[in-house]
Amino acid sequence: MSKPNILMIMTDQQRWDALSCVSDWLETPNMDRIAAEGVRFSNCVSNSPVCIPTRLSLATGHYPHNTGVWDNQNHTLSPDCPTWMKTVRDAGYRTSLFGKTHLHPHGGDLRDREHLMHSYGLDDVDEIGGPRASARCLSYMTAMWEEKGLWDAYQADFDERFSNKPWVTRPSTLPFEDYADVYVGQQAKKYLAGYDRDQPWFCWVSFGGPHEPWDTPEPHYSRYNPEDMPDPVAPIEDDRERPHGLLDAKQKIPFEPGEEKLLRANYAGNVTLIDDQIGEIFDAIEKRGEMDNTVVVLMSDHGEMNGDYGFIYKSNLLNGAVRVPLLIRTPETASGDVAGSVCDSPIEWFDVGPTLVELAGGELNFRQFAKSACPVLEDPTREHRTEAISEYGGEIMLLNREWKIVLNREGQPYLLFDVEEDPGEVNNLAGLPEMAEVENQLRLRILDRVASSQVLSGAHFALGT
Repeated sequence: MSKPNILMIMTDQQRWDALSCVSDWLETPNMDRIAAEGVRFSNCVSNSPVCIPTRLSLATGHYPHNTGVWDNQNHTLSPDCPTWMKTVRDAGYRTSLFGKTHLHPHGGDLRDREHLMHSYGLDDVDEIGGPRASARCLSYMTAMWEEKGLWDAYQADFDERFSNKPWVTRPSTLPFEDYADVYVGQQAKKYLAGYDRDQPWFCWVSFGGPHEPWDTPEPHYSRYNPEDMPDPVAPIEDDRERPHGLLDAKQKIPFEPGEEKLLRANYAGNVTLIDDQIGEIFDAIEKRGEMDNTVVVLMSDHGEMNGDYGFIYKSNLLNGAVRVPLLIRTPETASGDVAGSVCDSPIEWFDVGPTLVELAGGELNFRQFAKSACPVLEDPTREHRTEAISEYGGEIMLLNREWKIVLNREGQPYLLFDVEEDPGEVNNLAGLPEMAEVENQLRLRILDRVASSQVLSGAHFALGT
């Protein structure tokens, strides 16, 4: 059989539980199809719970403690940096991107930086900024908005939201057909429907949603009843003496009663809108007769708190922000006994890169720390990783099957959860005398992980003494 085509679907800010094969508060039949024909990884952890660090990690296979990029900051990935996308292209694929990458600053005119996308390994490009950046950043999409007379209203809506109450829910000023996630889906669909090269294709479809603001257009805005949404996770109560970290300084939102459920309902509508677009892309591939020879991956860069613990957005190492969906479907899984399997081994989201390289028949020839999940696609009971780590703002988290720990910038444990007894992360055990040995063992595991994943750029993480 010829090399498989590869469809990599990325969402922005989709929580691990925002799938109907996981939760009952939304419907995602097309995402569920990927899970039903492939393997769902139930313990996938983002390398960082913010866009730029984790997307940089995905592209390079390097952790934030290698890159020194710990938060959303102006950073441009060097055009000379090796990436797994280049390796896929070198394996004979025509590569394409539709949507957001955030591998360089979102300002000015993205069309002027297509040469960067080509240098990263992407041949055919229609890049957009995220929902916030699209209020100011030119792209093929926003130029179309401007030509249609839609951009001014979009900008005014954003200015009002973020100067007043950023967590307000109301429909976008954009017509449904011009909404960013619809634009991305339709551009990818059109490209694949008309693809006429003799090379296999790799298509990265990178939606900007369900990233805030909560502006899902109709009819999806009204798709879900807020009263049917789950209650938010209550704030952690642990007033005892213990080390503190970034989470302790995070401002809680002064929600009015029921506002968290409004957020969740709007968010669910956006996820379902994206799911509908995925279904249309699948239809285009089916019409080409290529679904039986296509790899499909669904992933997200990080989650969204949606009112859990009194927070919105991400930028912390709790479940809602750091755990993400990961579904991988191959022609072999779709026709084999593993279809519909769930792998509960920890996995890190940048492991997608070497996985796709292996499926493309390529070989990475540069030092990186991501790990192919192909063995798990043959046997989902295999242990892919014994633990997963994630990093943000100089802090580091480790998750294994028993424990989750977060160290602050001084290397002190300030969050500790028993994930078997407390999967909802409501009982923080950090600082309890009886947890000292557990904390020490997990801290040593983090030290080992950081020490074993060093590059010349060096680490910026302080483990303390």
